[in-house]
Amino acid sequence: MEGSLTARDRVGIQDFVLLDAYTSESAVLDNLRKRFNENLIYTYIGTLLVSVNPYKELGIYTKKQMDIYMGVNFFELPPHIYALADNVYRTMLTETNNHFILISGESGAGKTEASKKILQFYAVSCPSTKLLDNVRDRLLLSNPVLEAFGNAKTLKNDNSSRFGKYMDIQFDHMGGAVGGHILSYLLEKSRVVHQNHGERSFHIFYQLVEGGEEDLLRWLGLERNCQRYSYLVQGECAKVSSVNDKSDWKTVRKALSVIEFSESNIESLFAIIASVLHLGNVTFVADSQGYLLGIPAQVIQVGLTHRKIEARSEEVLSPFTVDQAVYAKDALAKAIYGRTFTWLVNELNESLANKDSSRKTVIGLLDIYGFEVFSVNSFEQFCINYCNEKLQQLFIQLTLKSEQEEYEMEGIEWESVPYFNNKIICDLVEEKFKGIISVLDEECLRPGEATDMTFLEKLEEKMGGHAHFITHKLADQKTRKTLERGDFRLLHYAGEVTYSVVGFLDKNNDLLYRNIKEVMRQSKNAIVKHCFPSTEPDSKKRPETVATQFKSSLVGLTEVLMSKEPWYVRCMKPNEGKQPGLFDDVLVRHQVKYLGLMEHLRVRRAGFAYRRRYEIFLQRYKPLCPDTWPNWKGTAAEGVECLVKHLGYKPDEYKMGRTKIFIRHPRTLFATEDAFEVCKHELACVVLLATKIETCWRGMKARREREKRAWAVKVIKRFIKGFMTRNQPACVDNTEYLAFVRQNYLTRLKENLPKTVVDKNTWLTPPPIMQEVSRSREFTLLEYFLTDHLIYLYCVWLPHVQLQLKGLTSSIFKGTKENYPHSVGIPFVDTRISKPHTFPQYSVPVVKYDRNGFRPRFRQLIYTGSAAYLVEEAKIKQRVEFNNLKGVSVSTLSDNFLILHVQCEDIKQKGDLVLQCDYLFEALTKLCLVANKHNFIKVVQGSVKFDIQPGREGFVDFKSGQETMIYRAKNGHLMVVSMKLKTVWPFNSQNEQIHFLNYY
Repeated sequence: MEGSLTARDRVGIQDFVLLDAYTSESAVLDNLRKRFNENLIYTYIGTLLVSVNPYKELGIYTKKQMDIYMGVNFFELPPHIYALADNVYRTMLTETNNHFILISGESGAGKTEASKKILQFYAVSCPSTKLLDNVRDRLLLSNPVLEAFGNAKTLKNDNSSRFGKYMDIQFDHMGGAVGGHILSYLLEKSRVVHQNHGERSFHIFYQLVEGGEEDLLRWLGLERNCQRYSYLVQGECAKVSSVNDKSDWKTVRKALSVIEFSESNIESLFAIIASVLHLGNVTFVADSQGYLLGIPAQVIQVGLTHRKIEARSEEVLSPFTVDQAVYAKDALAKAIYGRTFTWLVNELNESLANKDSSRKTVIGLLDIYGFEVFSVNSFEQFCINYCNEKLQQLFIQLTLKSEQEEYEMEGIEWESVPYFNNKIICDLVEEKFKGIISVLDEECLRPGEATDMTFLEKLEEKMGGHAHFITHKLADQKTRKTLERGDFRLLHYAGEVTYSVVGFLDKNNDLLYRNIKEVMRQSKNAIVKHCFPSTEPDSKKRPETVATQFKSSLVGLTEVLMSKEPWYVRCMKPNEGKQPGLFDDVLVRHQVKYLGLMEHLRVRRAGFAYRRRYEIFLQRYKPLCPDTWPNWKGTAAEGVECLVKHLGYKPDEYKMGRTKIFIRHPRTLFATEDAFEVCKHELACVVLLATKIETCWRGMKARREREKRAWAVKVIKRFIKGFMTRNQPACVDNTEYLAFVRQNYLTRLKENLPKTVVDKNTWLTPPPIMQEVSRSREFTLLEYFLTDHLIYLYCVWLPHVQLQLKGLTSSIFKGTKENYPHSVGIPFVDTRISKPHTFPQYSVPVVKYDRNGFRPRFRQLIYTGSAAYLVEEAKIKQRVEFNNLKGVSVSTLSDNFLILHVQCEDIKQKGDLVLQCDYLFEALTKLCLVANKHNFIKVVQGSVKFDIQPGREGFVDFKSGQETMIYRAKNGHLMVVSMKLKTVWPFNSQNEQIHFLNYY
């Protein structure tokens, strides 16, 4: 539609939805004519594609054109069948659902060509592998085979499909064509034995006679002359200037090989075609009573000349009259060809079948005969036009349904659209017990002398008074002049059609005598034996009539189509003479009417000419509003609302749906598009200016880059020369390099200086040029200044009290107790108990070991100004005056035991205390300060003797082991086993200050 907006003034409207006078047939016709005269044969009605046959090559179906339309937004480019095919394909992949394209129109409107173009587009646009290419070739080559056996030259079309074809193309999840399936409907078998003047039989007969190889014709007993065969000359039109039978024969032969038909099947197939031609030349001679005189020379003589009648369990052969024999011959020819065509379709399906059982998505192509009106319309035209009535009914239902669903989904109020509901015509034809088909079947099946005229009388009896049915008998005097006595007229949605009832009963019965079937089963031709199986029941019950079979197949087709998403191609022919450049207004107006284009247009408009997703609308028109250009930060819907308000849209001119904007009048959209055209020129000037500025800026950057690179080359050259002469005395060549080496060393040294004062070995090794410098007084000063700076930082960071305490601890334990280094990094605190009993100097939890038995007891050790207390909860267990404290003993190992030695003069007085404290160094340092005794702590190796009470001693033995243990030994001593620790000075930032203290 966007392409339509920009091109509307030159070549009409590319989308009929944008017509202001969308309810006028004349406006639609004028737009079609204007575009047709400019060789623009495609026009949209929303997503429906209208195609007018140009009857000439336009050069718009090239590989380049396919590439242009691949993956492009549907309305971004001018209308084209490739745009429709691509949109269907991408929608199928995105939504993973099934679709179908209904291609409809009169005979000669270009339906078959449209189907070919869609297939060719998918063949090029789909992913390609060796397997997929094989499937693609089979899909493409199934067309010429079906055309050869199912198409014929008619008065209106040199390549008219005389059967309905529905093809499913199956795609995998990657979009590759992996298979297909074909359904065929109502092959016009009567064309095998009879053609109207100016028409031909099916193409394959003429292709075989004109293009078949000499050896093949000799084997089949054929002559290269169509005039020799009765079935080929009844239309007196064996040669057609627009059809090249010889070339088409080669195409069919190649196609059969690619589709992998076996040579034996191909031979059998052509033998059947030849047999039909030979059968057409069989003649019969009657005696004086009208019965056959003599017998023909063919093997099937009995079957064609006699009818087998069962009477009282006996079989009697009743001879035919000449007319009966001709009927039997023609019935056999039609049956052989019809069943062979069905076999051919099944073989094609077998070739196209996808063996993978995984889920596939499908695009269906329905190429079916269009509405037909000839000077004499018989049973075939009745069925074809009934089919078109059903499809029109389906079209209206699906169009209204999809349109109404979109309005409901978008929250827009639906406005009812008047349209002609052709259900009344469909019921007239197909209604049970009352419809034309029911009456026809009843007349075919009833006993007695039923004829075409008795059938017509039954119709008059049951249909009399129906608004859409009239006969010579039922018509008024004026209308009666236009009707023969054997005619009836139906008022279809597309107009009036007069049908001749002659041949209705015979064509509907399509009977083949049982004895002829028996003869066919004896055939040596493999295809014929397959088409006339012995398992086929020879029931005395009459088979279903042709009309009933066709009606059932249409019901099945409708069900298939209703399960898929619809897309439409409406094909039209501009004139009856197939002349390029000629536009017949009357003919085109008639097709516009019966193709339902006006109804579809009214439904598509439904009050709104234009609808687009917010993102697309905003992306196109955002330059028209300063608030949305160049980038809109909010949601797309908010951006569109802001845009249309800036453009001055009135409330009745548009509606905001959930995901789309709906614009009521084309003039509103055209005004927006005109403003956009003006804006594009302004933007182009801005872009041009920006481009020039950018060019200048890039030129300046390029010049700077060139200068920078030239400078870099010089520097690199000097560097390389300096490197090569680095070991020589300083000179012009290496001065800069040596300076770089010095600078680089100092830069690296800056990032790799020692982090602690005790680290004496991490100085970077200087390069040779600086070896003398490293040994000089200046380098020594550098080390001194760094050490002095680190000492200054330590002193600033470390509190004075901590420094004093850690210094005292170091003086007592450094080098004497094994686990001292691990305590250095732990800061000392004022107390380790949250709620002491009094106002202590220090408190810490300990484990006290009984002097008798060494049982552990959990206690608290509390220092005051004059004594140390051992407390259990609120009870004081022992008080030790600092004046009575003789000393403290600890081991050299990594245990946390301390023994407080107390003066014991009275036997009732408690003795020394054996304690275990996790904060040993902190507790002893605090004790030294509080008791003011700095030299009474002894670090003992081996055992420590202590007083249990006066005159009684105990011992604590210390040793290293694999694991920590505390137990009473056999000698009665308390044994303390501690693990051997590796002395490692910690180097984290919190402890580095202590290193300074320990070092100095």
